[in-house]
Amino acid sequence: MTNHSETTGPFENSDIPGREPSPGPSAHDPQVTLRTPAELADALPYLLGYRPEDSMVLVALHDHEGRGRFGGRARLGIPENEEDWDAAAHQLAHGLVTGSERRGTRPERMVAYVCQEPGPGESGKDVKRRLDRLAHLLRTQCGDLDVPVVEALCISGGRYWSYCCPTKGCCPDEGSPMGLPGTSVLAAAATYAGIQVRGTLRELRARLQPWETGAALQQEIALDAAGMSLVPRMLDEATREDVAEETLDLAERVIRRFAAAAPVSGTHPADLRDDDLLGDDEAATLVLGLQDRTTRDRAASWMEGDEAGPALRLWRALARRCVGPYGEHAAAPLTLAGWVAWSTGDELEAREALAMALGADPDYLFARLLHQACNEGLDPESIRRCLRAERAERTSPESTGHSESAPGPTGTERAEPPVATPGATERTDQQAGGSGAEERADADCGTATRRRHRVRPADPGDAVRTARAATGRRRPAGSRPRSSAAEPARPGTRGRGATRTRAAGADDSTASGAQSGSGHLEAEGDG
Repeated sequence: MTNHSETTGPFENSDIPGREPSPGPSAHDPQVTLRTPAELADALPYLLGYRPEDSMVLVALHDHEGRGRFGGRARLGIPENEEDWDAAAHQLAHGLVTGSERRGTRPERMVAYVCQEPGPGESGKDVKRRLDRLAHLLRTQCGDLDVPVVEALCISGGRYWSYCCPTKGCCPDEGSPMGLPGTSVLAAAATYAGIQVRGTLRELRARLQPWETGAALQQEIALDAAGMSLVPRMLDEATREDVAEETLDLAERVIRRFAAAAPVSGTHPADLRDDDLLGDDEAATLVLGLQDRTTRDRAASWMEGDEAGPALRLWRALARRCVGPYGEHAAAPLTLAGWVAWSTGDELEAREALAMALGADPDYLFARLLHQACNEGLDPESIRRCLRAERAERTSPESTGHSESAPGPTGTERAEPPVATPGATERTDQQAGGSGAEERADADCGTATRRRHRVRPADPGDAVRTARAATGRRRPAGSRPRSSAAEPARPGTRGRGATRTRAAGADDSTASGAQSGSGHLEAEGDG
């Protein structure tokens, strides 16, 4: 355990999320030695990049010359049902330890945190007592993996408590006050190292969640109207490509509009400005058009340079427009938002956006692959290369757009399946045996081959699989390679009161009853 005066370890700029720990600190690296629970409590937002709410967090420690050094971090929302705490604690501990092992840096020790604000009529002291069992479960689960927890802290109501203090009366029952944000030596060192604290997860997710204002009704009406005109054209092989081109042309115009808009300070005012710049009809056309997988993949190429920022703003704005019964349609813009954020180095927003995409549609394959790859610390450059190659071939003067036998960017000839009908999005085949969707996709591919031979565009999902294979990473548990048709396009509207059957995904890492976020484990690479 960690004494309240014992050196825990340095906080260095090599601890930026997503980096592997260097063998030793550089003479030029800013270092802050954390010695007390107060300093560990103050460090948490800088370790995660945000202030966690309703969260349980584990932070790995690695020994370096007799001193502890921070490594990987993992967070889960605290399940509302206490019966789920044991499973959630196991998932969190096991996920961080095994993830660190895959990167060759098994942690020697852990620091555990439980963070929750007091409810109505509750004090921080009450929260500390109520979460005592959860903190004990985290310590037990880590101990079962031979990684002892040296300090466990509860943070609530601006105060902190240590569950590991051995001295009776050392820590006050009412807790110790947290320091003012940004006033500690650690805050200064983090600022110098370029580490930013982005508020809370609730504030970050608010930028991606559907509207709940009076404007949502008008947007829903626009989506209904757009569906009546677009869906028949998207289901018609003769006009499907026309819809794709119209969708991408509109997206490009909106991105240029966003880029030309005058900047404003603050995330909320900036989002309001973007909402004003995007009409309801435009948003409806884009949301429905992006349900086509090929259109979505082409839109994913706006991922770097001057295009990336306005594109990310557009995908956020479209996610906010997936209101009412169109919630599942948010999987496409949320996945694009997560991809662009990851491509530009914002792993925090990437993980949250991709987790929310899986919350909207747990079977959305591209989001699942990107979420796993981001959590495993893979380099997004392999996906960028794939998308650059596809974009270059599409825009080259020699490109004909239709080839009878020429290989595509990936060197393989594949027939592109027709757009799936709304009924094909039902997961009843997967419920029956798990392979029916793939068999149906193969049959559709055969039909498409007889009608027209086309080169399938480079699939960024293939690049994710290739990158994982190259680094020895495993694909998500329970998944297997599937044809490009296994992730069907979903152009159809669902309408009010519509239902959709879905088998529980084997990849879903949700701890049952998780309250915060989608419940997907959020892990960061050792660093």
